[in-house]
Amino acid sequence: MHKVLFTDRAGKDLKSLDKTVQNRIISKIKEFANAPFSHSRKLTDISIGTYRFRIGDYRVVFDIEGDDIVILRIRHRKDIYR
Repeated sequence: MHKVLFTDRAGKDLKSLDKTVQNRIISKIKEFANAPFSHSRKLTDISIGTYRFRIGDYRVVFDIEGDDIVILRIRHRKDIYR
């Protein structure tokens, strides 16, 4: 299992969301941390990150550094790639 780390920006993104959405995203990230590559897609434009999880209408952009999953951004799908 990979260790999940949040950047300051990702923490702010998460805190700005509704509590029910926060709980759903956190539980899915914990679930996906066991096998991150089977639940993620590689991004074509790596300027915001290397991989993404799709959790409903939200996208979690992250990088893998060794055994750590570093969460970079958590945004609604209409806003994440701007």
